Amino acid sequence: MQKIKVGDKLQVHCYKHDGSLHRICDEATVLEISEDYIICANDKTRITEKEDFLTNKYHSYITKEPAILFFYKKQWYNIIAQIKKNGLYYYCNIASPYIIDDGLIKYIDYDLDLRIFSDGAFKILDRNEYNYNKKRLKYSKELDYIINNELSSLINSYKNKTAVFRKDTIKSYYELYFSLKNEKNGQ
Repeated sequence: MQKIKVGDKLQVHCYKHDGSLHRICDEATVLEISEDYIICANDKTRITEKEDFLTNKYHSYITKEPAILFFYKKQWYNIIAQIKKNGLYYYCNIASPYIIDDGLIKYIDYDLDLRIFSDGAFKILDRNEYNYNKKRLKYSKELDYIINNELSSLINSYKNKTAVFRKDTIKSYYELYFSLKNEKNGQ
């Protein structure tokens, strides 16, 4: 089994409940790893996503800003802090706990997302997609309960400004990422 360490570069693979590949993030640099979580960062990395569930067509784009990525082993969500020119934004995916498999961070996406804007407002996204996939992919009642409970937990975590939702936390991880990049580039 590969031992993951700070500075390693991993890919992130996101799947749907039926096992189909939904999204690939080409690069995530490990900033911290523990028994319960892994924190990574990237900047201007390629994302490849499935256009929709009906086709096997994918499209790619390059991210425009640095991001700090938080993946958890016990929570059913992951969090992406996006450091944009006009402020800090968050994109939170309701998703299975992650696993690491052969240099890949893997998780299952469960449609619902929480978008947090730089002014502090937030919005739950993709309820229609969730309801559709809940029927199409046959989410169990237990899974539905977990997903909705974790969404509530995530919102409470944001409202209570836990560490991941504080600017000083994101700033310190960004500085670590910048330092690792400079170290690797010999600067």
